[in-house]
Formats: sequence, structure tokens, C-alpha cells
Amino acid sequence: MTTENTAPADQLTHFDGSGQAHMVDVGAKTETHRIAVASGTIHMKPETLAIIMGGTAKKGDVLGIARIAAIMASKRTSDLVPLCHPLALTRVAVDFETDEANSSVHCRAQVETYGKTGVEMEALTAVQVGLLTVYDMCKAVDRGMVMTDIRVMEKHGGKSGDWCVSSSKPTGI
Repeated sequence: MTTENTAPADQLTHFDGSGQAHMVDVGAKTETHRIAVASGTIHMKPETLAIIMGGTAKKGDVLGIARIAAIMASKRTSDLVPLCHPLALTRVAVDFETDEANSSVHCRAQVETYGKTGVEMEALTAVQVGLLTVYDMCKAVDRGMVMTDIRVMEKHGGKSGDWCVSSSKPTGI
């Protein structure tokens, strides 16, 4: 049984001809510099954002701890997502930006490697876990926080080349 991906670009790659799930064979792919940027937002009560910005959360520095959690999670993506290849990441940068007008925190992760497969999943994992950590650290004062707009913003490298989101409206919405 071959696991080589011969599917056209508009078809799912993690299923073989029999419909069975498999890890895509990337052995013949060329190593290139791969970059992915993902982002997402967590909305909360203004009082919760004030606690984060004031550094008065009982559990500590919310955004500092969320940044470390996001970086750690990006390195463990293949342990969490079954068909993801384990990758040697060369750079992970995670930034948080508070938005008082919208009572929210925005997370942006940029992940890089030099390899045969992209790092979009690692960037998305970093954002998700970063936002989950914000939720965890603030849930005692705000259980109604909502995570939104988690998406890949851009990717560079590989056979398919560069891709950037063309508008602020996500696909399918």
C-alpha cells in the first residue's frame, strides 16, 4: 500500500485511495525555509482585561505565561494532532496585544523551520494554546470569555509557494 500523495490540490491529502487515513509521505519533497503566521483573539469583560493589563491576576503574569505555553505547544504539535509530522522548529515568536476598545487580547504566532513540510499547524497550535492559557488564568473572574478568528494569516515556502489571507473575512463565513 502506497502512502504517496497523488491527490489533486483541491482534495484532502491525509486519505489514501481506499479512504484510509495516513501520514502524508514528504520524503521526496525539497527542503525549503518554511514560515507560517497564525492569529486569534479572546474577548472578555473589561474588568478581566484590566486585571491582565494591570498585572494583578492571582496566577501571575497572564501574557508572559501564555507566551511560554504557546511556544511550548508549537513544539508539541505532532503529539496533539495525529497526522502531523514532528518538526525541528528553528524559530517561534508569539506576541500578544491588548485591545481596550474591544475588551480583548489578540495573539499572533510566527513559526519557522527549514524542512519538507509547512508549519501552519504549529502556528495554529501556538495561538490556540496561548489563548487557552489566558482563559485558564482568568476563568476565576470571567468564565464567559470567547476565542474567535483563529486562522492562518500567511505561509511561505514549499511547493505551493506563498499565501496570505486576502481579506479580514475568513473563508466560508
